[in-house]
Amino acid sequence: MSNPIISVEILSKRYLIGHQNVRSEGLRHVIENAFRAPRRWWQERREKKSAATEEFWALKDVSFEVHTGDVVGIVGRNGAGKSTLLKLLSRITEPTSGRIAITGRVASLLEVGTGFHAELTGRENIFLNGAILGMSKAEIARKFDEIVAFSEVEKFLDTPVKRYSSGMYVRLAFAVAAHLEPEILIVDEVLAVGDAAFQKKCLGKMQEVSKNQGRTVLFVSHNIAAVQLLCTKGLLLNQGQVQKFGGITSVIESYLNQGVEYSGTWTRTKPIPKNDGIYILAVRVLNDDGAVAGHLSCTGGFVMEMSVQVNRTYPDAQLAIRLTNQEGIPVLTTCNTDFHGQFIGLAPGRKTFRVAFPANFLAPATYTLLVAAHRPSIELFDLIDNTIAICIEETGSVAAITKDQRLGVVNPIFEWQPQD
Repeated sequence: MSNPIISVEILSKRYLIGHQNVRSEGLRHVIENAFRAPRRWWQERREKKSAATEEFWALKDVSFEVHTGDVVGIVGRNGAGKSTLLKLLSRITEPTSGRIAITGRVASLLEVGTGFHAELTGRENIFLNGAILGMSKAEIARKFDEIVAFSEVEKFLDTPVKRYSSGMYVRLAFAVAAHLEPEILIVDEVLAVGDAAFQKKCLGKMQEVSKNQGRTVLFVSHNIAAVQLLCTKGLLLNQGQVQKFGGITSVIESYLNQGVEYSGTWTRTKPIPKNDGIYILAVRVLNDDGAVAGHLSCTGGFVMEMSVQVNRTYPDAQLAIRLTNQEGIPVLTTCNTDFHGQFIGLAPGRKTFRVAFPANFLAPATYTLLVAAHRPSIELFDLIDNTIAICIEETGSVAAITKDQRLGVVNPIFEWQPQD
């Protein structure tokens, strides 16, 4: 295997967090105490300073290697250390301990206007950024027209960038970073500032840079669909430490499953109010054998069961179950009124409903359930959200057998009938 273009060994970054003292002495009292009892004053001062600061390790013993042409998606919850890692790799800040070895030029886009001088024009900043990357004026001039065309800010090219909107800033900054031929391109969540069309354009450019030109890309984003589309490898950070490093699919799965328990069941623990309303008592997911299960086969059917307590008659009530996939996209919503096409009414008492899902329907993935009892657009009685999760396991779907890599949130099997 070739030598890594980025090598990170036992990298750590510590910050000291200051806490404001509740009581602050005036200058006169400080001077008086210092003269009356200097030793005691010095000891108290040290103790106060120690109590007012706290160590925070943004990164702790992080190690990994990236090779030429790798496109690495760095994922993790807020505060996991993603942005800190990129700042260390970009030489914006120094590590507390550890070692970073980088071969080649690095272009970073960590926040709006990274590397720009506010008083300079867009034209001047293009040449400034190129010079920072170690490029000659001739090299920058050769790429100049491509940068301007991509950024779509030609009209404002001779305007100081301090007058640019955040979107214009990002357009020009990304165009510069992507076109000035760095060996390594580092991109943080900054692309979220641009509009949808520009984000798509940027992702296309990063694909071109990595696949066609063999450049190395480090990409941080909470847009999991974009990470999965663009990246070949993944780095999962959790509380400043590497939780997983490897293929992007397995890393994303680990990230999305953080803190998720696939119990397939929920039971109410709080007492049911005596007032009017409809209250959810239990939700269960049953497999083909009728047993409660959080892990289900993609080739088997399953049943969702919902029990409620109705405290008075409601002719216009509705019970609903919504499934949401790993990217936060609602896959489907089913209600007790669907089959009848009208409200069927709920009388007082305990009611249990079941809805059957066919085999080979949902694509293998993790899904969370939202369960609600309400009167549409009038009154919400009860809501259970993001508490129940199920995992549809890949156990031999048609897509897996034929290796056709089909896309979609559902995985149905339809019969094709020739008409000739």
